[in-house]
Amino acid sequence: MKLLIKLGGTLLEQTNIRKSLATQIAAQTLAGHKTVIVHGGGKRLSRYLEHGGHQSEFRHGFRVTPPEILDAVLRILAGEVNHHLVSELQSEGARAVGLSGIDAGLVKAVQLDDRLGAVGQVSDVNTTVLDVLTAEGFLPTVACVAGSESGDIFNVNADQMAVACAVGFSVDQLIFLTDVDGVLDSNKKLLPRLTPPDAENLITNGVAQGGMEAKLRSAVNGLEQGIRQVRIAAGKAPNILTRLLEGEDVGTTLETSHS
Repeated sequence: MKLLIKLGGTLLEQTNIRKSLATQIAAQTLAGHKTVIVHGGGKRLSRYLEHGGHQSEFRHGFRVTPPEILDAVLRILAGEVNHHLVSELQSEGARAVGLSGIDAGLVKAVQLDDRLGAVGQVSDVNTTVLDVLTAEGFLPTVACVAGSESGDIFNVNADQMAVACAVGFSVDQLIFLTDVDGVLDSNKKLLPRLTPPDAENLITNGVAQGGMEAKLRSAVNGLEQGIRQVRIAAGKAPNILTRLLEGEDVGTTLETSHS
């Protein structure tokens, strides 16, 4: 099975959760599943910027990234967060390899919106490096930074990065592990199943905002590009990865139609 697992940055802030997820992911890799990780790191980046006197600003789930904070994005996301995660995965027996979208031309991007600064929208994906590494049992672990055709560097929303890599890698399963139980309705009740129109309604009605709006838009985009199913679930839940892969009805499942 080919898997892509997106890990939310909040999960990686908590040592016990990060270790549990590393154990679960390593086990799936050692069992022979071709697995790729895409991770965020926004919480740690915001804390780092705050220490430097820079207040983070978000618009529709995207971090405004002026030129003066791009070095911090690289240092924290592609450096500190990525290397800590890779080290944790290796301690659990996985042959993890730290990457960003820049490496081997994995993900190319263009500027999304002048008002957002160096925030990129994925324009091209070449997953050759993922194919080569996973074929030999390595675990690519990708930070959400991408390059452009002209050598610019962009901060890319981690959910968009995950979907782009999942489509290019032709995954059997795309799993978003996050800090909430799944997608919630206006009464904060878990929605176990959603179609693209359902997701659009949640966004239009203001129920899904900020990070969840970005996540749903990315998930719908993935379905439109051929991903059969997207799962969104709480990364802190016990043995969550095995439960998802065994088909347990946990979290929220997005599909093109209600089954």
